[in-house]
Formats: sequence, structure tokens, C-alpha cells
Amino acid sequence: MKLVTYLRDESDQLAILVGDTLYNTQDLHPDLPGNMQMFLLMWDDVIGIAMEADAQLKAGKHVGIGMGIQYDRVHVIAPVPFPSSCRDGYAFRQHVATARRNRKMEMIPEFDQFPIFYFTNHNAIQGPGDVHCMPDHFENLDFELEAAVVICRPGRNVTAAEADDYIAGFMIMNDMSARVLQMDEMKLNLGPAKGKDFSTVIGPMLVTPDELEHLLIPARPGHTGKNYNLKMTCKVNGIQVSEGNMGDMNWTFAEIIERCAYGANILPGDVIGSGTVGTGCFLELNGTGKLNDPNYPVQWLQPGDVVEMEIDGLGTLSNTIVQEESDFSILKLKK
Repeated sequence: MKLVTYLRDESDQLAILVGDTLYNTQDLHPDLPGNMQMFLLMWDDVIGIAMEADAQLKAGKHVGIGMGIQYDRVHVIAPVPFPSSCRDGYAFRQHVATARRNRKMEMIPEFDQFPIFYFTNHNAIQGPGDVHCMPDHFENLDFELEAAVVICRPGRNVTAAEADDYIAGFMIMNDMSARVLQMDEMKLNLGPAKGKDFSTVIGPMLVTPDELEHLLIPARPGHTGKNYNLKMTCKVNGIQVSEGNMGDMNWTFAEIIERCAYGANILPGDVIGSGTVGTGCFLELNGTGKLNDPNYPVQWLQPGDVVEMEIDGLGTLSNTIVQEESDFSILKLKK
């Protein structure tokens, strides 16, 4: 099942996507919530009803009241527009090893010992469309190609063996990064914070795990949880700059969730990112280019750039970079 949230009369409306047509959930069955927040809170009570409606729609049968609306006629927003929290992991060894090599650093052994994550600004979540950036953000502005999951059941001390049952579905994530701000603050061994908190993009839809069952592959040896063979790409202004695969995650989402839930409550609506896939950002690509050729022309995102991310089965997430009409700079406030 593919779930989309769009703006309807200035409110968030949840719909099931079949083909290129959206069907509002409350039109399909009176017991289905009309927004994603309530859908996730009521997950065990309503997921069966929604799955049945989805199956009927895919079979070409009319369900409920009302007609569908074309996907391209609505303003699609983040599938989970009001997450209860947002964490981001560090699951792809290739990205970590390459980025460290480019800085002439050895691979950090702790990467293989446990999955790590950080909290980012869940109030800066957005979906397709414009990403508004301040002047300091354009000091080495970067994309980061990732996948993400959202939690559908409350839990605490959840083990990796059971954690996949807490995943409502999968989305594309673009963990936008202002690299100069990020690097400055991380010298103090705290962060990332201001380098990340202005925008995290998810979407364009939430895809439930049943849609991806045929793409299941084994987790890495010694690891626990489901893994998926999903090609990941990113284009900037129509030119492909990044390619990887979700199956290359060294740490599974189940293992990341296990760490998140240790001694802490995970809640419906919590968004958890995978971390950047190998080749999945300009920081890594520029570093590799410079290592191989000192004259390599580095690239960062500029006003007007269009970033398109695609993951097999999860759709295409498109954003345009927009410069705020302001000259205010916190970098200039440095003492």
C-alpha cells in the first residue's frame, strides 16, 4: 500500500495511491482516519481495513464513497507531516569509509560495533517542493540520499528480532546539510545541529513493507533484520550524481530501532533515517574527486537547483533549492 499526504482545504489529507489516482481514506471506510498522525496512532485497529480497501482498488472495484483525484492535481506534502521525532542513522559503511579516507583518516572501528544515530529537527520535516535556505546554508550546501522508516507501534527495549514489526513503511529521505555550519560546530564534539536543522525532506509517499516483499534479500552476515534490494539514485538539474542500493546497509533498520528503543520509548510517528548511501552526497563525491585530481571542480547546491531522488518502489522525491530574501548570517557573528 502506498500512502500519500496532500493539502486539502489547508489541512493534511491522507490518501491511498493506486496507479496515479489518490483515494481519501475516510471516503474508503468510515473507520479510517483522515490524516497520517491518527492513522499511525490507530495502526493495529485500521491497517487491516486499509489493506482491504487497497486490494479492492487494485482489483478495479469501487470502494466507499466519492471518486479518486489525480496525483498530479494536488499539493503533495511529507507523508508523515508531523513526526513525533526524527532520528538519522549511519548505516552505510561505504559512505563512512570513503568520507574518512578522503580526509586521510582510518576507518573508525566502532562503526562495526554498534549502529549510531542522532536526533534532528522533526519540526523541519517537509515533502516535495521548495527548500528555503538562508545565506549560511549556501556555504557548501549538500544533499544526502537516504531511505527512512516510520514507527507504527509504541515500544520500549524492542529487540532487533522483533523490530521489523514496528515499521509502518519506507520513504525516501534527503538529509539536507549546510557543511560549513556543520563542520564548525562538530569541532566542539557536539552536533550536527545548525548544519542540519533547517530542512529534512521525506516522501513522496509511505510504502508499506508488503509492497517490497519481492525485493527482500539477506542481511549482512552477523546482522539481524530485513534488508531490501532497492536501487537509489540522485539527480541534480537532470544529471545523475549518485547511485547506490538500500541493500548495502551494513546495519539494518531493525538494529537501528533496537538501539533507539533501548531504555527509551519509541512512538508511532517517529521517523528514522538510514544515513547516507555510498556516493550519496557532494561532500563524499568532492572529496573523492579531489583525492584523484587536485583540479577536480567541486560542486555544491545553488539557488534554483532541482534535486531528484529515486528509490525503487518508493517513487521520486523532487525539491527546488530557494534562497531566502535575507542577508542575516550567524557565521558572521562568530567571535
